[in-house]
Amino acid sequence: MNETYLIIPSLNPDEKLGNTVNALVNRGFEHIIVVDDGSDEQYKKYFPDSCDKIIRLTHEHNKGKGAAMKTAFKYITDNCPDAKVIVTVDADGQHMPSDVENCANAVEPENSVAVLGCRNFDGEDVPKRSRMGNHFTSAVFKLLSGITLADTQTGLRAFPRKLLPLLLSISGERYEYETNMLLKFKQNGVKLKEVPIETVYIEENASSHFRPIRDSLRIYRFIISFLLSSVISCVADIALFHLIKLILPESVKATVLIATVIARVFSSLINFKINKDKVFDCKNGKKTLVKYYMLAIPQMLVSAFLVTFISFILGIPEKSALTTLIKAIVDTVLFFISYRIQQTFVFSEKGEKNDK
Repeated sequence: MNETYLIIPSLNPDEKLGNTVNALVNRGFEHIIVVDDGSDEQYKKYFPDSCDKIIRLTHEHNKGKGAAMKTAFKYITDNCPDAKVIVTVDADGQHMPSDVENCANAVEPENSVAVLGCRNFDGEDVPKRSRMGNHFTSAVFKLLSGITLADTQTGLRAFPRKLLPLLLSISGERYEYETNMLLKFKQNGVKLKEVPIETVYIEENASSHFRPIRDSLRIYRFIISFLLSSVISCVADIALFHLIKLILPESVKATVLIATVIARVFSSLINFKINKDKVFDCKNGKKTLVKYYMLAIPQMLVSAFLVTFISFILGIPEKSALTTLIKAIVDTVLFFISYRIQQTFVFSEKGEKNDK
């Protein structure tokens, strides 16, 4: 308990915040950081005062849950050399003190493993929007990233101190930060361990500040960004492919292959730039570009081969517009495969010095 620090971000809380803090103190936790994320004046009374076991940090204006967590991470980095385990806890009483302790105990301080408190969403008392939202997000994570998690949106998370530099480098200021965290863990080779916890919903989670449309778009930004990146480069690729195929003389052999290569050179540069800066937020340079083309060139050849092969089997001339449609279908399938490879190989940051 002496080496475990709890972080509780909160915005406009009620009495449940005090109940949560008191329950954790009674459980034996000696270091609790409560972050007031710019709460309105009438809610200030619900925040506990700083004392020997409680540290209160304050944002003058609301910045978001992710920003509040990073404020606490930065405080621990700068001021708490004795901290070996860091646990984030929601302020609304949904996390039982015993579950917080179990997650803290599951952390291995010397290993790059993050612990997630995993809720069971099959109970009848779970709000429908929470059940559907979590199942959808879990399915998307597994399909695109190969990350298999039962609870992707849990706020109960525990980390060894060595992950603090990485946690501070992750983009996102609001609810999307917790999603970006999981993606960056995958990108950096940080393993995930799930610990079953009690599923508690108080008044159907009525006190949540989650905004369904705006915050959902933030959470799924990685999907939307990769999709838009792929759509933009795909449109450029297919348009150039179709144009080049039309202007090549009839005497030229391997029309599909030539058109595919020329189109892919231009579209891949667009795709690389967007994915590197906007999708995977990767800081690596030339090495990443080399790895990108180690994927892009085989993917291009596979695309050309499959389009040519399918067109031949179906008896479709290479100059036909139907070959463009076949290419669009083939590249859609390759889209899902490509995301996983780009995340785990091309834009992987394994080996970077995030541990300090």
